[in-house]
Amino acid sequence: MLRTMSKLTERAKKLKTDIPAVFLALKEKRTPWYAKIIAAVVVIYALSPIDLIPDFIPVLGYLDDLLILPALIAWCVKCIPSDVFADCQSRAEGTWGGGKPEKWYYAIPFVLIWVAVIALIVIAFI
Repeated sequence: MLRTMSKLTERAKKLKTDIPAVFLALKEKRTPWYAKIIAAVVVIYALSPIDLIPDFIPVLGYLDDLLILPALIAWCVKCIPSDVFADCQSRAEGTWGGGKPEKWYYAIPFVLIWVAVIALIVIAFI
C-alpha cells in the first residue's frame, strides 16, 4: 500500500512538470503538427474546469483526472521527439517555478470559453 502511494506521488510530481513541458512543446517549431494537436488537447483538458466525468460524482469524478490525463500526456510525449521534449522540460523547470505560468493572460481563453457558455445559456432561456 505504501509503495502504491509513493508511485502515485511520483506520477503526480511528473505530471506537474510534464504539463508545462507539453505546453512549451506546443509552441515549439520542431514539434510535429500531429503532436501539436494532441498537446493542445492535453493542455486544454488539463486546465479546463470541464471534465469528461464531473468531479462531483463520487470516486468516478476523480478517476478521469487520474487515468485520462496521464494517458493523454503519455501519448503526447511519445509523439514529440525526445530531444525536443527534453529541451521543453528543462525550459519548463526554469520558467514555471511552481508549475504555473508566470503570465496571467494564459487564462484568457478559458475565461472566454466560460463567458460564451454562460451567454449561450442566457440566450437559450430568454
